Amino acid sequence: MPRPKGFDPTEVLDAAVGTFWRKGYAATSAQDLVESTGLGRGSLYNTFSSKQQLFKEALRRYEETSATRVEEMLAAPGTIRQRIRRVLTDVVDDEMDSSAGHRGCLAVNAALELGGIDDEITARVRHNFERVENAFHVEFAAARQEGEIGENKDPRALAQFTLAAMYGLRVLGKTADRQALTQVVETTIQAF
Repeated sequence: MPRPKGFDPTEVLDAAVGTFWRKGYAATSAQDLVESTGLGRGSLYNTFSSKQQLFKEALRRYEETSATRVEEMLAAPGTIRQRIRRVLTDVVDDEMDSSAGHRGCLAVNAALELGGIDDEITARVRHNFERVENAFHVEFAAARQEGEIGENKDPRALAQFTLAAMYGLRVLGKTADRQALTQVVETTIQAF
């Protein structure tokens, strides 16, 4: 009979997300993960098999929280412009929160560090991006059908454009000020 795990896997993943998000994949050591999760090396590797597997699971967990947050904000009342502004302003607020340390987005950071190098991580990041893009697409398609945006506007193209703006804010947020980021938000909103 297998022994029950003496830890909450979600808490372990949340701790790993925080560590990878702060340090990046390559700079995160096994000791960093042991310290942040509270697990011994044996338990960590028995559960996740490798640092790469733990990182993939951390990216999956990050997607659960970050993409769900975007989906919830898009589902809230308001016009398409109000809801998109809310999503993008939330990104700006997050990036300007000095206590978070200008971490950017874990998925974007992973794409920059490992995209095109590690196929499994690339696929995991692509899935994250596609989920958010699809959430935008659904809302733009509904907005076009309801006459909020013009018939000449392609909902998929608007979703991709908004996705690029959102993740661009994450990258710019590492160095830009609030005014610059807010200008990106307003310019994005004017595009549709």
